[in-house]
Formats: sequence, C-alpha cells, structure tokens
Amino acid sequence: MAWTEDRVEILKKLWIEGLSASQIATEMGGVTRNAVIGKVHRLGLSGRATPSRPPRARPRPKAAAPRKTVASPAAKSSPATPAPRREEPVAAPIEPQKLPNGKFATVLTLTNKLCKWPIGDPAKPGFKFCGRGSTDSSPYCKEHAAQAYQPQTRRRRRPATRSSGALDNLAAAKRGYN
Repeated sequence: MAWTEDRVEILKKLWIEGLSASQIATEMGGVTRNAVIGKVHRLGLSGRATPSRPPRARPRPKAAAPRKTVASPAAKSSPATPAPRREEPVAAPIEPQKLPNGKFATVLTLTNKLCKWPIGDPAKPGFKFCGRGSTDSSPYCKEHAAQAYQPQTRRRRRPATRSSGALDNLAAAKRGYN
C-alpha cells in the first residue's frame, strides 16, 4: 500500500485526535500498526493533543465494613490485637567539627583520618562532612560508626510443624557445606 497525500492527511488527523496506532490502522484499513508507527516517525508527529489512553484513576480505599463472622473456639483464644512494634530511639544529630582553618570538611579537604559522614543535602549549599577523627578500621568517627554498623538481630527459629524427610535431609546437607 502506498501512502497517498489523502491517506497521510487522514493519518495526521487521527494521530492528533489521540487514537492509537492500532486504532488508526483499523480505521484506515490496508495498513498495519507498525506501518502507522513508521509513518508517524518519518513525518515527525511525536506530540499529541491528548493521550491515547486516559490516565488511570487511583483506586480509593473503601471504608472497612464490619464483618459478621463466626469464630471457632481456637480463634477466640488468640489475641485480637497484634503485638505493638518496638520503635528504635532516634539518635541525636552529631554536630560536625571545624577543621583547624575554621571551615568544615568538604570533599576536597577529606583525608583518611577524618570522618566521612555526610551532613545535609549534597545538592544544597551548606553540605559538609562530620570531620571528626576516624578510626583506622572505619571511615567514620566512633559515634557515626555506631549508627552505620548496627548488629544484626538474631533470627528466631520457628517450631517445625511437620517433618518432611527429604526436605530435612536436603537442609542438613546444605548446612554441612556452608
């Protein structure tokens, strides 16, 4: 199929109206979606007046309706509220230390002996580094190292509900190689 001037004008009109390439191909007949896309690119018709698909509306959360359920005797004995979450205390911010020249540490003035803890937003003026003395084994001072390197909490083992011989053997074999 050849692109005549009339068909190109129809293509332009439908594209500007916001139809998709598939819809335009169906409307015009005798062309494929890919042919429409190729011609649109060759003509430079990248912008549209309206999007081909309307934007999705975000689903609104529905108000929780009270449910009437019959609880089993086992369910009645379980607690109705979950255990409260343990919140971590927020550490007080540590003030940066000025260098001997009276300025704060920057990327250009950092050394191996200075704490490299960033303070502030790098994209905004006033960004600096802590600048306190760091240890040989850490790029941070003692206080910032305590914030950066926190001990991993111990995992609690779940009680086995059902023993599967093959799975137990596989787990034991895996533990032996680690």
